[in-house]
Amino acid sequence: MLVTLAAVICGADGWNDVEKFSKAKIDELRKYLPFENGIPSDDTLRRFFRRIDPGKFKEKFIAWVRTIKLPPGNVIAIDGKVSRHSFSDDKSALHMVSAFASEARLVLAQTSVSEKSNEITAIPTLLDWLDLRGAIVTIDAMGCQRDISEKIINSGGDYILALKGNQSSLHEDIALLFADKELERDEFVSSAEEVDGDHGRIETRQCRWLLMPKILKEQHNWPGLRTIIEISATREIKKTGETSKEKRYYISSLGKDAGKLNSTIRSHWAIENSLHYILDVSFRDDDSRIRLGNAPENIGIIKHVALNMLQANKQKRDSIKGLRKIAAWDHNRMHQILNQKF
Repeated sequence: MLVTLAAVICGADGWNDVEKFSKAKIDELRKYLPFENGIPSDDTLRRFFRRIDPGKFKEKFIAWVRTIKLPPGNVIAIDGKVSRHSFSDDKSALHMVSAFASEARLVLAQTSVSEKSNEITAIPTLLDWLDLRGAIVTIDAMGCQRDISEKIINSGGDYILALKGNQSSLHEDIALLFADKELERDEFVSSAEEVDGDHGRIETRQCRWLLMPKILKEQHNWPGLRTIIEISATREIKKTGETSKEKRYYISSLGKDAGKLNSTIRSHWAIENSLHYILDVSFRDDDSRIRLGNAPENIGIIKHVALNMLQANKQKRDSIKGLRKIAAWDHNRMHQILNQKF
């Protein structure tokens, strides 16, 4: 476990990398454990991680994360990711659903999706492991389910759920409501606009929200639902001048101002930019050839541990990719990352 975690922090991508890194760094690793029989071979590492119970490993991960203090009102984004090359002859690629603290940039928990299931069945299990008191949970349209919203409310949290065709009746009613030209006269309507320029594009997002009308609230009977939200996004490509427009709808148990709702919805994408993207680009997760037994899920958890430790140690100008190199080159920085207290 130690050699694998240290190696992954320092840039290792597979079992051969872990063995070679650990043999090169054995004197540094002996500051933690004696390694009387030397470093395990890559075959030993393979067998070891194939046999570890990922359920027990997840329990240990979550117990560790619970020692980390998060600010009140933190946003917990939930989303899934497939490790595309982790399939084998008799097993599909690993599909992991993760809970991510958007502001702290920390993975809070994760669970795999059964081959014969989907994220809808995995999300409630994930929620059971989280302390949701005072948190705002954001989930894309796949997780827009009554049972999920009820579980969040019963656990002391709030939710913002993306709304699409999977809840067609509710989606249609809310779209028609926001299309009403008399809406601006409603005293409960509020709006906020946000402009963002990045990656060669300018995106303007206008957020409008209102309290769920009583007649629709009774008709749909959605647990904890207080607020409905419309995001009107206009995107302009700087180079070509092309523009595109899109309206997205959300439901929420919150009743706060539109500016907060807008920024909270936007913060959901931190799970894409600060978790999934980093796993793909910095950890080369989609290229991983670790495929057999429990090893894909267990190495996925190791990567989450490593990413949490790197994020906590990252300084202003560091990237995760760059910090992994620094940790490999600088023994003091590697020890600093491994020994840090959260």
